[in-house]
Formats: sequence, C-alpha cells, structure tokens
Amino acid sequence: MGDFTRFAFALLTRSHLLLAGCARVLGRCRWFVVLFLRHRLGEVQLGDSMDTYDWTCPFCNRGATITTESVHESTTIMTLRNAEGAQALESSFIVCPNSKCKRFSLSVSLLSASQNEHNRWEARKLIQTWQLIPSSQAQSFPAYIPKVILDDYSEACLICDLSPKASATLSRRCMQGIIRDFWRVKPGRLVDEIAQIKDKVDSLTWDAIEAVRKVGNIGAHMEADINLIVDVEPNEAKLLIGLNEMLLKEWYIARESKKTRLSSLVQLAGKKDDVKKQNKT
Repeated sequence: MGDFTRFAFALLTRSHLLLAGCARVLGRCRWFVVLFLRHRLGEVQLGDSMDTYDWTCPFCNRGATITTESVHESTTIMTLRNAEGAQALESSFIVCPNSKCKRFSLSVSLLSASQNEHNRWEARKLIQTWQLIPSSQAQSFPAYIPKVILDDYSEACLICDLSPKASATLSRRCMQGIIRDFWRVKPGRLVDEIAQIKDKVDSLTWDAIEAVRKVGNIGAHMEADINLIVDVEPNEAKLLIGLNEMLLKEWYIARESKKTRLSSLVQLAGKKDDVKKQNKT
C-alpha cells in the first residue's frame, strides 16, 4: 500500500469517527431541538405560569381550586395551508382534587391563530368548543327529582353548543315541568302556569322564569314573519340552563334538606320523651 493510499485511508477513518461523534451529539440534543421548535411554533408553552381558579367537578359537584397539580393545558398551532388560515387547538385536562372522586374532565377548543410582533404564533378568536368528557356540563342531581325533568335538563346541556336554540326550548320545557311538579299548578299554557306562582316566589326569580319562557319560545314557536330569524347564542342558552339548576337546588334540594333537618329534630324530641318516660317508671 502506497503512502498516498495509507493517507487517504487514515483520513477516511478519522472522518468516519468524527461523523459518528457528531451523530451521537446530535442524537442527544435532538429532543432539545424538537422542544425548542415546538415552542417557537406555539405547540408548547415554556415557563408559562397558570393562575389558580375556582372549578366545580361535573361528577361529584364539589367545588375546588384548580392549580397546576390538577390540570394539564396545551396549545397546538396548525399552520398547514388551508382555506380558513392558521388554527389553534387548545386542550384542557382537569382531574378532580377530591380524593373520593379523582375523575377527569376533558375539553378542546378551536381558535384562529396568527403571529404576533415577535413572529410567534398565538391563539386568537374562539371558533368552537367541544366538551368531550363528560359529554356535557350537566350537574348531578338527586334521584328524588322527577326523571322527566332531569332528562330535559341533561339534554339541554348536551346540545347547548351544538344547537343553542333547541337547548333553550328544552330549558323552557324543563322549567315548565319543574313548576308543574313542585308547585302543583293547574296545567295549561306556560304563561298561565307562571302567573299562578307569581305571589309564591320573589320578583327577581319570577322575572328570570318569565325570561326563560320568552327565550325558549324562539325555538318552540315560529315567528309570524317566517323571514325573521332570531338566534340564541350558546352563552345565552347556558344562562337558561343555569336558572333551572338554581331552581332545582333552591326548590327541590332545599326542601329535602329542610325536611331532613326537621325530621331529625322531631326524632330527637321523641327520644328525649322516651328517656323521660323510662326515668319515671
């Protein structure tokens, strides 16, 4: 083997070792590179702090303060060229802090996205939100509330974002069922049934009930002018749902709680009487 051949062989060997060393270094660094690029694209947030906030578990109905230990939130920016432009997908995974529950809820939201003055992608206007687990924001209520009322309530929650107008109609029907069952009013038109309880509830609650009837009518009855379109927004439908939740708690649950407390007092008095009778004998 000539001197030139030996030199060329040695050079190729050293080049191969150098490339192998670079590959090992790059292999160790690749995850840092990927993480940095994802950060630049807005897929992950580095060093962002999350404020705590109050939250009610949809499964156990317990209130809790959510911190970073109970929630995982992420944002992915999708920049593939399409007719609508860049989009952002935000996900929220919350685990109930209650040790007796520990169930999780999952929701995702689609937003428009654009770059800020530093060329960093950011989520902008909300387009739509999907509640995946549980499938709706319906709260759990005791079984002593009539099933037909709870069914209408649950369905109103389920389609609140998909069809706010239909949700408002179901909230109207749910409220009518509550009024008929709880107050035992004479069945008829809802407007007449509401009038029967005007002197039984405070004025603010009665005005709110009347508002649910009017908004629910948008979906229940067609306007005289068929070309007149009156929409119901998702946040408006949620307000109607919220009123029904309040009525269920302040009427049914409060009544049952009062019944339980008073029954306990009556039982206590009965036990004391028995003790007195035994002492006399």
